[in-house]
Amino acid sequence: MNKIFLILAIFILQSCAENFMDALNTSKKSSMKENQYSDFTAPTNQLNKTRELLDGASITFPTLTATGYAVVSTQPGQSIEQKRLMAIRAARMAAMRELAEQIHGLKVDSNTTVIDLMVQNDTFRGIVSGVIRGARTVRINPTGSDTYETVLEIDQDMVAYLFRQAQSL
Repeated sequence: MNKIFLILAIFILQSCAENFMDALNTSKKSSMKENQYSDFTAPTNQLNKTRELLDGASITFPTLTATGYAVVSTQPGQSIEQKRLMAIRAARMAAMRELAEQIHGLKVDSNTTVIDLMVQNDTFRGIVSGVIRGARTVRINPTGSDTYETVLEIDQDMVAYLFRQAQSL
């Protein structure tokens, strides 16, 4: 009979001790979780932070600058003045193309023909396609006796707008 009481007493003490220890561990774990995950307490906070990263809303965009060059003597025109104006226009378009490459990227197509383990023909083609809005002319300078340089710039807000428009396509 003493053995049965002894076994019952040990069983009761052991079960009470486990519940007491579990209660201590649970309170420690909950306080640790609150400190560790204070930013992500609700699933909507996690979802909003993930959307912000994926949408590109947190990306800081730089001011883009591009330079284009054109040679006066190779331009079509009947007078030197016409050729200069065409060179300025060509330099501006080259700078626009450079801005489009920076914002929208450059698609490269290539083809290589090999016959008898020797390259016979190797061609590359770069394609730029995109919309450029809000480009501001910074300067137009002659760079020598026969060349013009045009520098264009797009501010941060317009770059962000164009980037988001390109993502939606």
